[in-house]
Amino acid sequence: MRLAFLGAGNMASAMVAGLLAKRSVGPADISAISGPDPTGAALAAKTGIRLAGTVDELVAGADAVVVAFKPQHLASADPRLAEATAGRLVISILAGIRLARLLEAFPKTRNLVRCMPNTPGRIGAGITGWCATRELTPEDRAIVGTVLGALGRMVELPEAQLDAVTALSGSGPAYVFEFAAALRDAGVAAGLAPDAADSLTRETLLGAAKLLASENKSPEQLRDEVTSPNGTTFAGLKRLSAGDFRGLIRETVLAAKARSEELSRA
Repeated sequence: MRLAFLGAGNMASAMVAGLLAKRSVGPADISAISGPDPTGAALAAKTGIRLAGTVDELVAGADAVVVAFKPQHLASADPRLAEATAGRLVISILAGIRLARLLEAFPKTRNLVRCMPNTPGRIGAGITGWCATRELTPEDRAIVGTVLGALGRMVELPEAQLDAVTALSGSGPAYVFEFAAALRDAGVAAGLAPDAADSLTRETLLGAAKLLASENKSPEQLRDEVTSPNGTTFAGLKRLSAGDFRGLIRETVLAAKARSEELSRA
């Protein structure tokens, strides 16, 4: 399998690192191009992948092309890409760019995949929602599984649900990090030293996430196991309920989904 990356930013770097760590492909089987910025050269120097100087050099022999530049750069992308990607599988990680728009830029691809990864993919702990223009062949499905699997888990969904995926799992890590910051600050307000509050917050979130992942129980069940009648956790949860915590999270995700829909129509 040979892969070509259009772009060499954070997510492309995460994919390359994951692919090499899993030995799915070797450095010689990956090429990248990044325009005038130094990210491509830095990635090549770090990983040993090939840095292409032209589009033709980039895609030569490639089985699939991963579109990983910034979404706003699609309009000004090299027009030669339309011909260069002819007959190849194209995998796009461009947030908010729908398949119909991608097909305008890559009209001759043998199939086109749109996906929404998230930043935990940098450590192989991500989850990626994806869809394709049409049913993938077994060979192309294997390529998609290898590329997206380098970031963590993956789930195939109808394109109509990709805006919701963006709002939940794409943006979700930011909500968790904001909650972590709030929990840390609350610990300081409760009398803890900043360093202690930070450590306790990180380990509490990490442990809770591991517990949620390892046990076949709902979040509500695990919550109830922590909560004693009229105890300390009960008092805290009661305050969250009074502030309509779940309603706020619902509004947060819906606001992100609405913005994703706006970007998709742009």
